[in-house]
Amino acid sequence: MTKSLEVGSPAEPQLSSRLDEAPIVSLVVAMRNEARYIEACLRSIIVQDYPADRLEVWVFDGGSEDASREIALRVAGDRPRWHIGDNAEGHQAAAWNLGIRRATGEVIGILSAHAEIGPTYVREAVATLARTGAEMVGGPVRAVGEGVVAVAVAKALSTPFGVGGARFRYLEHEESVDSVFMGLCTRETFRRFEFDESMWRDQDDELSYRILDAGGRIVCNPRIESSYRSRSTIVGLWRQYLDYGRWKVRVIQKHPGQVRLRHLVPSALVLALATSAGLGTISPAGRIVLAAVAGSYLIANVLASAVAARGLAIRSAVLLPSVYATVHLSYGTGLILGLLTFRDGWAPGSLKRAVRSLSALRQSPR
Repeated sequence: MTKSLEVGSPAEPQLSSRLDEAPIVSLVVAMRNEARYIEACLRSIIVQDYPADRLEVWVFDGGSEDASREIALRVAGDRPRWHIGDNAEGHQAAAWNLGIRRATGEVIGILSAHAEIGPTYVREAVATLARTGAEMVGGPVRAVGEGVVAVAVAKALSTPFGVGGARFRYLEHEESVDSVFMGLCTRETFRRFEFDESMWRDQDDELSYRILDAGGRIVCNPRIESSYRSRSTIVGLWRQYLDYGRWKVRVIQKHPGQVRLRHLVPSALVLALATSAGLGTISPAGRIVLAAVAGSYLIANVLASAVAARGLAIRSAVLLPSVYATVHLSYGTGLILGLLTFRDGWAPGSLKRAVRSLSALRQSPR
């Protein structure tokens, strides 16, 4: 596919050459009440095998009420090119935009305080940008957990049954995708495509789709390694994916051409269960449909859990069906709620474009 010249590709000889010469890289960390995780996140930056004098770090605190800021200041110490600042808006998109605007690096990467990066993360990302000419690069995120529930959640979110076609969570070979976790871009690309600060969730998906809509390319390379601390309670997981589903509606409204069948399947499940349950109160046929829908999902869930349970401790393994159901039902419910919450957000023709996108079965990444 021919890329838009407006995007500004790292494949251009002059820029590619600069990327081959250890450019300054700016990493932007968004945090708020992350005292439990921020030290591990920042120390994973310290141990990068990339030249320390070519690495710039910006940490923006969104008004933490715990010891997050004190921990960040202590870890940063007097390290050159490390900056701890305030994010008055409080949410991730605003923090990342602050960093994008202030960064001096040729390459910029965004980080979540819940994440840790592998020691070769920066070097591999710079090399991948230079080699592929992609507008954005990243790697598959490895979900990790502490505790019985978190281990089950981490496993579920690393499987196709858990996250559908979100291949950046589990792919093993480099390929083009429709989004990546904690993407890295050249400074020019990030400043052209800043985060939409009206998006409190799914802001990284929304930015990725703008890049794709402009004709750009996103590459996921398994050598760009990172891990993410998964939720440690079922309630926390439900809230997280309820929000993801709700805000996915805004992403679809803004980018109807990027809608995929996997985005809608959880909502179809929720609607099928709710409708058949309602009909079941007045008709035997409704109870039969409910049994068929629930039974089919239960069988698929148990089979997927049995496969995913290999190597897990029994206490975490037995939680997998509940974790899968929580992810699917909360996301599906969230998307339905989002259709109601953001019902006035459809631009003229956008719904038709979304339907056409689905009818064309555009489920694979560009």
